[in-house]
Amino acid sequence: MVPKSTTLCYNSIMISEIKDFNLEELKKELARRGIPEFRASQVFHWLYKQQVASFWEMNNLPRDMIKLLEENYSLSAVTTAQEFISKDDSRKYLLKLKDGNQIETVLIPNPDRQTVCLSTQVGCKFCCRMCASGLKKFVRNLTAAEILEQLLYAQKKAGSRITNIVFMGMGEPLENFDQVIKAIRVINSSEGPEIAARKITISTAGFIPGIKKIAEIELQLNLSVSLHATTDELRNELMPINKTYPIRDLVAACQNYFQKTKRIVTIEYVLLKGKNDAVDDARRLAGIVKALKGKVNLIPFNPYTELKLEPTAREDMERFKYWLERDQVPVTIRDSRGSDIMAACGQLLGKAGQ
Repeated sequence: MVPKSTTLCYNSIMISEIKDFNLEELKKELARRGIPEFRASQVFHWLYKQQVASFWEMNNLPRDMIKLLEENYSLSAVTTAQEFISKDDSRKYLLKLKDGNQIETVLIPNPDRQTVCLSTQVGCKFCCRMCASGLKKFVRNLTAAEILEQLLYAQKKAGSRITNIVFMGMGEPLENFDQVIKAIRVINSSEGPEIAARKITISTAGFIPGIKKIAEIELQLNLSVSLHATTDELRNELMPINKTYPIRDLVAACQNYFQKTKRIVTIEYVLLKGKNDAVDDARRLAGIVKALKGKVNLIPFNPYTELKLEPTAREDMERFKYWLERDQVPVTIRDSRGSDIMAACGQLLGKAGQ
C-alpha cells in the first residue's frame, strides 16, 4: 500500500515532499500559487542537477518564492542512521524515514560505472527463504520522494554521477508500481538525474500483475525475475509467492513481456546446496530460459543468521554454469559484493548493528 498522503503537518503547517512531484505536477502545483511554469524547471534543476540541501541555495529564484518553498515543502525525505564500508569498497547506507522506519541502500562502485541498489518498500511481504528482507514485517510502500532520495544520497556519497540503478533492495518493486515508475520517469528525464532507462533494472520475485503492467509502458527498462527453483513444489517452499503465481504463469507473463518490449528477461537463480543445484535442475532451468529467449544470472547464496540454508560451493556453481552453457543458455555468475557488511544480495533488512 502507498501511504495515504505524502504531506506532513509541522506546527499546523502542511508540508509536502517536493520530490514527490514530477515536473508537470510541480508546474501545476506552483501555478496554483501564482508562480510561472518556468520556475518549476529551475527548481528541478536545483533538486536533481545541483542537489542542493536548502531552498536558499537556489540563487536564481526570487526571495519571496524561496520563502514560500521553505514554508510549504520539504527538501529531504530521509536522513542517515548508519554507514557501513565493505573491504571491496561497497557502501551500505541505513537510512531513516520521517516516520521512524528504516531502509537500506547500497552503492557498488566499479572503475567504469557507479551502481546503486534501491529499496522500494519498508520490509517485504513475500518472505522468500533466501532473502533477509522478508524477516522484517511489511510496513508500507516507499513514496517516489523516498526512492529518489536514496539515489541522490548515494550520488553525493559517491562523489560522482550514478550510472546504473538496480531495484534489488528491500521490497517487491512491482507491487509498488506507481511510485517506482514515477521515480523512474524523473530519474530518466533530461530535467532530472538523466539516467538512461536501459541502465535501470527492476527485479521481481514474480509479481505477475506488475510484469503485465511494465510490459505496457514505453520505458526500455531491464527486467530480472527471481526464479530460484524449477519445480512448483520447491519454489512453493522457497518463494511463497509461487502459490499464487506458479512457474507456468510466470513464464507466460515473461514471454508476453519479451514479445511486447523485445527486451531480454534475466532469470536470477540463487544456488542452494542440495536444494536446486543438481543436473536435473540445470536441465529444467535451461528449458525455461530457452522458452523465454532469456539469460541466466547465477547468484551465490549470501548467508544471514536466520536463513537456514547453505550456499553451493564455488566449484559446483561452475559445474552448474557449464551444464547450462552445454544447453546453449547464456549464463553468468554474479560477483557478490558487500557480503562482509551484510550488503550483498538477500542480506538487506533495514536495521542497525549489522
